[in-house]
Amino acid sequence: MRAVEISQPGPPEVLRAVERPDPAPADGEVRIRVAAAGVNRPDILQRRGAYPPPPGASDLPGLEVAGVIDTLGSGVTDLHIGDRVCALVSGGGYATLCTVPAAQCLPIPRGLDFVAAAAIPETFFTVWTNVFDRGRLRADETALFHGGSSGIGTTAIQLAVARGSRVFVTAGSDEKCRACEQLGAERAINYRNEDFVEVVKQATGGRGVDVILDIVGGDYIARDLAALAVEGRLVVIGFMGGDTATIDFRRVLGRRLTITGSTLRPRTAAEKEEIAIALRWEVWPLLEQGVVKPIVYRTFPLEDAAAAHRLMESSEHIGKIVLTTEAV
Repeated sequence: MRAVEISQPGPPEVLRAVERPDPAPADGEVRIRVAAAGVNRPDILQRRGAYPPPPGASDLPGLEVAGVIDTLGSGVTDLHIGDRVCALVSGGGYATLCTVPAAQCLPIPRGLDFVAAAAIPETFFTVWTNVFDRGRLRADETALFHGGSSGIGTTAIQLAVARGSRVFVTAGSDEKCRACEQLGAERAINYRNEDFVEVVKQATGGRGVDVILDIVGGDYIARDLAALAVEGRLVVIGFMGGDTATIDFRRVLGRRLTITGSTLRPRTAAEKEEIAIALRWEVWPLLEQGVVKPIVYRTFPLEDAAAAHRLMESSEHIGKIVLTTEAV
């Protein structure tokens, strides 16, 4: 198979196109002939040597794929050769063939092509488990999503609005703010010249928001707590701004706040299966009705993965970046 590997930790140029032996699915797995693979921030961290794959996972980057099943492992009965699927994987997505537990595969929603489908798994799994499971966001509640123009942000906006929530976001330019509002955000806050705490307080009559999804960390944490309503929930899933913070626990106790967080990649196959089942029931109808859609900014051929990484690191994109293989 064709693949892109990390030759050594470093800048995008360390990504190298190679030929590797075709993988074989283990018990309970399927093999997918990959048509497209999503690019995500964890891929960047892995390339830099800061986010190694979990035990047993492929050393190749890539956490989500879309394509056609071409081989079944023993014990797989619910899927068939020829099925068009997208899948969350623990690694190995930057290749023309990828093995994955069958339970982490989902049928490609009607009306979507492989590129759009490849932009679904990592972000939709992440948003569902963090915003609606851990964050417990409900209809008629308010949410603030940092990084609103990212793949995570564009997904979170659409899902929260579709489920009846008011949404505020932060983004780094007026163009990105407009894009977020076009997706349904009530107010997009340009963090370069606006204070999100002040804007959120004004927009909610001083109450604050019920849920915040934070990919920044660092000094955002204290400001997040100031922007939360009583019984508010802060869900931290990244630390682009730093992995430590100073917290005033008087605010946490006095307003009965919850601080939580998670990572997706190290979770067990059983835990990922639970999320997949919830997505199939709760989100797939929205995708097939066109109420929610993955936002794809640009595609690159698999061998140009380095260029895709450079674009992601520039933060110029709005939505997802996807690699294509022409393998299907």
